[in-house]
Amino acid sequence: MRRRGPVFEKANGWIRFCELVMFPLTRILGRRSFEGMEHVAVPGPVLAVANHISQLDPIYTAVYLRQSGRIPHIMAKASLFKIPVIGRTLTGTGMIPVERGGGHGQIGLNAAIASLNAGHMVLIYPDGTVTRDPDNWPMKPRPGVAAMAMAGDFPVVPVVHWGTQDVYVPYVKGGFHPFPRKDIRVVAGPPVDLSAFRGKPVDARLLRDVSYVIQGAVRDLLAQVRGVPAPVEFYDQKKADRLKARAEAAENPDR
Repeated sequence: MRRRGPVFEKANGWIRFCELVMFPLTRILGRRSFEGMEHVAVPGPVLAVANHISQLDPIYTAVYLRQSGRIPHIMAKASLFKIPVIGRTLTGTGMIPVERGGGHGQIGLNAAIASLNAGHMVLIYPDGTVTRDPDNWPMKPRPGVAAMAMAGDFPVVPVVHWGTQDVYVPYVKGGFHPFPRKDIRVVAGPPVDLSAFRGKPVDARLLRDVSYVIQGAVRDLLAQVRGVPAPVEFYDQKKADRLKARAEAAENPDR
């Protein structure tokens, strides 16, 4: 396996096993193209922030970041850690479980910040799930990404995927279409400039503003990769659900 960049973190047995499986898999599932790797192939803590358009994204992101020489510590749903074999693999490779609801999300956030403080690379999907945007743009971000970004003065690097949504179509039964093989691009951009926010009191408003700046960088990089203009506003799932409910109520006033 060819390593790129000036940094190479030594892998344990679990990571080497995943490399043997996942590196060839990303080539089988599509014609992959990895670009901008110099932005993540740097020493010390790095927060990688990616868009999420398919359940295949974590596989491609992990391989991309690993090929840069870094070992990615990916924030993943805690429920995955309870699945036999998969859970043990996630733990062995240093993934970070994130609980949802009940105030437990802070535990995963603290673990991610501790990982960054230890000099690791952490990957987060600010959407929190595969995007529901009809055109596959990033959604309104969760504030956790900003809390992590403001926990230290380290690079916050946008990473985007495009093409994985054509191989595994999210939320569609029978949506796995590996053939004919598709082009899959993973691209990293330059670190997000957060200098205007450094040194300011961290409150809810600052976290909101920082999260929008970070997600905006992801959206704009994706627009470059896609070659189309980016939307002005982020898709808001809660807002969309409310509008849908109102429309259904208007169409069925007697229900």
